[in-house]
Amino acid sequence: MASSPKAPADPIDARLVRRLADILTETGLSEIEVEHSGLKIRVAKTLTAAPMMQFAAPAPVAHTVAAPAAPAAAAPDAAPALAKGDVLKSPMVGTIYLQAEPGSDPFVKVGDTVAAGQTLFIVEAMKTMNPIPAPKAGKIVQILVADTQPVEFGEPLAVIE
Repeated sequence: MASSPKAPADPIDARLVRRLADILTETGLSEIEVEHSGLKIRVAKTLTAAPMMQFAAPAPVAHTVAAPAAPAAAAPDAAPALAKGDVLKSPMVGTIYLQAEPGSDPFVKVGDTVAAGQTLFIVEAMKTMNPIPAPKAGKIVQILVADTQPVEFGEPLAVIE
């Protein structure tokens, strides 16, 4: 009987909350919500952006150190080339790779003829490799990015004529 009066006064079971938190950790979920007998409990992890930023920070630093003038020089020269063909833009933020693995041949080079749907680049986003296909058949007029360069959403990657 002693537990019955205590239940309405303190309906939250700390052990249940801890078990739900353990489930979040074990499964990699960011939040979980449980409802039972009119009691609703939601447990959510606070996603810390700082560690993710620390992992992402070395890539831009390495890129800036490796070739600080290349992107700046490419921007003014890219404008005339962009008018000569269709611009393939990055569909996501990530790191671009011009070849399937280090040391292998690039997917395409300037002057190559490509088929629609052919893989031109790979963008790594959140540890997932995403192939970037050619939107149409044509000739690669210009490649506007360097291997392992960080790219932004909508950033021009190549010009296809």
